[in-house]
Amino acid sequence: MSDYTNDIAAVTSLCESNGSSWNAINPESVARMRAQNKFKNGLDIAKYTADIMRADMERYDNDTSQYTQSLGCWHGFIGQQKMISIKKHFEGNTDRRYLYLSGWMVAALRSEFGPLPDQSMHEKTSVASLIGELYTFLRQADARELGGLFREVDAAREAGDAVAEKAAQNKIDNHRTHVVPIIADIDAGFGNAEATYLMAKQMIEAGACCIQIENQVSDEKQCGHQDGKVTVPHEDFLAKIRAVRYAFLELGVDNGVIVARTDSLGAGLTKQIAVTKEPGDLGDQYNSFLDCDEIDAADLGNGDVVINRGGKLLRPKRLPSNLFQFKQGTGEARCILDSVTSLQNGADLIWIETEKPHVRQIGAMMDEIKKQVPDAKLVYNNSPSFNWTLNFRQQIFDAWTEEGKDVSAYDRDNLMSADYDDSELSAAADDKIRTFQADAAREAGIFHHLITLPTYHTAALSTDNLAKEYFGDQGMLGYVKGVQRKEIRQGIACVKHQNMAGSDMGDDHKEYFAGEAALKASGKDNTMNQFG
Repeated sequence: MSDYTNDIAAVTSLCESNGSSWNAINPESVARMRAQNKFKNGLDIAKYTADIMRADMERYDNDTSQYTQSLGCWHGFIGQQKMISIKKHFEGNTDRRYLYLSGWMVAALRSEFGPLPDQSMHEKTSVASLIGELYTFLRQADARELGGLFREVDAAREAGDAVAEKAAQNKIDNHRTHVVPIIADIDAGFGNAEATYLMAKQMIEAGACCIQIENQVSDEKQCGHQDGKVTVPHEDFLAKIRAVRYAFLELGVDNGVIVARTDSLGAGLTKQIAVTKEPGDLGDQYNSFLDCDEIDAADLGNGDVVINRGGKLLRPKRLPSNLFQFKQGTGEARCILDSVTSLQNGADLIWIETEKPHVRQIGAMMDEIKKQVPDAKLVYNNSPSFNWTLNFRQQIFDAWTEEGKDVSAYDRDNLMSADYDDSELSAAADDKIRTFQADAAREAGIFHHLITLPTYHTAALSTDNLAKEYFGDQGMLGYVKGVQRKEIRQGIACVKHQNMAGSDMGDDHKEYFAGEAALKASGKDNTMNQFG
């Protein structure tokens, strides 16, 4: 028997044991409410989704075509509609499709201060609040979908159609939840290791099975695609990775996943010189990347900081900001060391923030990492900060040039021009963009592809189109033709916005609680009936 059927039997027995005072309780209604509330709290979700993510990681190790994907969502409704669409378009299958929570979007859209840059200035608790909100909306999507199936059962019974009733019951018994793993951005931990631990606990309790943390200085944190990034020595970062692991283990989410992100490719500065006790240790390796001048003791100035390496005195170049700079051209080597060190000290996945989407660049770094950690896997940001069109057109241009192909018809610096949209080069570039995720999963060890800010951009684009039409000469047709007609024809669930907001579930509960006296909203005069 299914859990649903078992629940009916169990509640029936419970009602009978409580005598006539429970006669008005319908055991099937209770079973329906339990089915609609499968996950009782965030920890239930975190444990469930962590197991999913671990299984996906193992599947990818065996077959790199089985990579995973997500889109960044800045509101519970956005995450809900995304998962409803995935279930609709992929036969109810949510496998290998996650949610991503972007710190950038929390800062820009969810802070009580108003829109902020991605510099960890927003409230710490807003991140955990958004995780909770996302899962509230996904659980509501489950409840709504199951409510529709319960109505199918009731309609089939009323019609005396046992076959249809059995079919609807099978859908209930095999229902696939909208709840999927989330990769949640904790920035640089919002403070020291203790602050990171406390913040991680909040996020896990809200439902996060996977936390992404970066090696920037917390109070100097910058967006990964902006300048001025400052990294910390490895031991400082590893303390925060351990803090997140302790949070997972304390809360019983033993399979929790940690993504260690390195910003070293674009970070030319450090705030600290690492502690080192002997040549070649981790602190010494970090310091070896510093841009230094060799000096004599007589050259020391007031307040100079010096390093003794191999009997030589080295003076790191210190900026007026009191930051130290790394040697030019060391970014990739630092990324490799960061990644290896993180994986060897508790991280499960790595994230290398790059300046462009280039499979060979990413793959070359992963090849070096895998020499020391063979099963290393990467989370990669398919960022809207990249100009994908220009980048890939230039990549094709360069490849054709290397092959000796005639590219005289193209201006490499102007390849973004619409004049090239119908060209052979544009078609080749678009095909490479289309296959980028599969290619990079196969050739560069990318287990998870995400787009950090897609729904930020789609909201802006769709609102611009609606505003242009509605406030222009199209008037109401701008909404009807550009939105509602498409919703109806594409089967967008929220065209019935009252249903999406829970009115039918409210009606069910009214009937459970008040029986025939229930005043329900879904009667014949509900205008939502116009949508069939």
